[in-house]
Amino acid sequence: MRAVIQRVSSARCEVTGEVTGQVRGQIGPGLVVLLGVAPTDTPATAQALAARLVKLRIFNDEAGKMNRSLADTGGAVLSISQFTLFADTSRGNRPSFTGAAPPDLARAVYADFGVALRALGVEVAEGVFGAHMVISLVGDGPVTLTLEL
Repeated sequence: MRAVIQRVSSARCEVTGEVTGQVRGQIGPGLVVLLGVAPTDTPATAQALAARLVKLRIFNDEAGKMNRSLADTGGAVLSISQFTLFADTSRGNRPSFTGAAPPDLARAVYADFGVALRALGVEVAEGVFGAHMVISLVGDGPVTLTLEL
């Protein structure tokens, strides 16, 4: 799994002009997680990434140091599936996406990631798998990191 994580003051996801999801596709303070799934990823990979994300100390404490985690702050996650994180741009002008998981596997592991975050007590909003999404966010920091398992 590969994730690009951005600390935000707020974020939202829209598909065809509507905010997404059964759980509304918008959050206040927290993280936007663009999540790519590889062919070798499993539910265990999703759980491990979720556990690491929740403990990652990237929020400021009272002294302004990045010393607090998502678990410490009670922040939320807007999770967006992003197969393009596995693009191969080493040749030509058109990326190859053969490094990304097939859609059925990716959809399942992406869902497992959301389940794992919720089990850890995190509020999760999600995009729509496979849809064209419009993501709006107010970056905080800016703080942008990548995680890979």
